[in-house]
Amino acid sequence: MSSLQKAAAISGRGGPAARTPRVRNATAYVRYGAGKVGGAAVSLLAVLVTGFFLFRLIPGDPVRTMTGGRPVSAGQLASYRREFGMDLPLWQQFTDYCGKALTGDLGTSYQFRAPVVDKISEALPNTLLLTGTAFVIYTALGIVLGTRAAWRHGRLGDRLNTGLALTLYSVPSFWLGLLLIIVFSVGIGPIPGLFPTGGMESGGEEGFGYVLDVAHHLILPVITLVAVEYGQTLLVTRSALLDEMGSDYLTTARAKGLRDDLVRRRHAVPNALLPTVTLVFVNLGRTVAGVILVETVFSWPGLGGLFYQALSVPDLPLVQGLFLFFAAAVIIMNTLADLVYPFLDPRVGR
Repeated sequence: MSSLQKAAAISGRGGPAARTPRVRNATAYVRYGAGKVGGAAVSLLAVLVTGFFLFRLIPGDPVRTMTGGRPVSAGQLASYRREFGMDLPLWQQFTDYCGKALTGDLGTSYQFRAPVVDKISEALPNTLLLTGTAFVIYTALGIVLGTRAAWRHGRLGDRLNTGLALTLYSVPSFWLGLLLIIVFSVGIGPIPGLFPTGGMESGGEEGFGYVLDVAHHLILPVITLVAVEYGQTLLVTRSALLDEMGSDYLTTARAKGLRDDLVRRRHAVPNALLPTVTLVFVNLGRTVAGVILVETVFSWPGLGGLFYQALSVPDLPLVQGLFLFFAAAVIIMNTLADLVYPFLDPRVGR
């Protein structure tokens, strides 16, 4: 066999072999992704079933609540129950609910007499404005302060940051919101009332004045969310980075003469990202879901306030629809985090 033939034979054997790891990795990722998506689908199905039966344990008669205490005959009550399908056997209500939910129909709200999907669509932008603004601030604040606290662990700044984060993270959000309303909305002692007590707007403003009015109403609820939530991001980032501090590759990077800031930014922080990425995606799901207590305290017209209104009836289709929407947002974001992991750490999903 000539040298050219030998070379061709070697290259022929080597070509597919060289491509095998890449194909194997792609196949492993598809398998990994399919498992995560399948798990998310099972979780959504469990939420669908749980939500239907769970909220039927809430005491109260929705029909009598909707009549507002007015005297109504038994025939009128029966007519209302028939209109909303509440006269059907429970198993039939369940099958109808599941069948419609799988097609995107979450039913009709008892109190608003409107499709649940429409009510969610109306309130969702307000929730995204509030929780989205807070999410960006507390995520950035938590990552930056958590990184600095870990890199200077044991010093005064680390102790102060960690102590403040633990304190605020343990504070109930509704209590902090009420405290901010008392101090900065009502006014106490020499501190005048600077901000509105609740709502999203004062009314009567247009154009840029409307934007300023909404921003004015946004300040206190955003401060409440940031104060309570940034501590979790800080603590997770700090803990993950501390685990990387003693690694050999950081010692090697320093031995090569790299500045401490470069070692932290290029080597330590990227390798400590996985726990923080998980938390960011979970918080992103909660951003879509809204924050029920904070929205209720500040009378913010979002999904959280809508959920509270629905529970007070109880408006079963609206409660079930919101519960499914909240859970789906968190499950989907968790699944996206799982799908992103292999790109951050090649050891995952292999």
